Amino acid sequence: MSPALAQREVALAGVALLAAVIAVAIASPRSSGSGGELKPVTVPGGGWYTALAGASRDVHYGTQTNCGVELKPNTRGVVDSVLPCNIRLFVSYGDGDRVLTQVIARRPVVPGRRFDLTPALAEDLGIHGIQRIKWVFPR
Repeated sequence: MSPALAQREVALAGVALLAAVIAVAIASPRSSGSGGELKPVTVPGGGWYTALAGASRDVHYGTQTNCGVELKPNTRGVVDSVLPCNIRLFVSYGDGDRVLTQVIARRPVVPGRRFDLTPALAEDLGIHGIQRIKWVFPR
């Protein structure tokens, strides 16, 4: 095979690969033009996970968490010891609205509960003290 023919075959293979990548990107659900609205992914049986959560008392505004989030009075997020940084989740308390938030720090939380909530998120949810919340991952 001549070098020119081999070069042409490599170029055509590259074009085919690029076309395949573009086709996958166009067909992906995130680029479907639906506005990017996230919806809860229910757990088996159709429900949400439940966990005990409470407002974190150890908040140092102006500092940065180990997930790279600067803490401000209006920061809304959860602290967890297991979930990765910046992963999003819906949380809800009682019959209130669900709130889309994210893991803003990874560290051990108070024994007996799953999440620490920022004071702003706890206020949005109407949580005082330690309460049982519902949570799921978005899709």
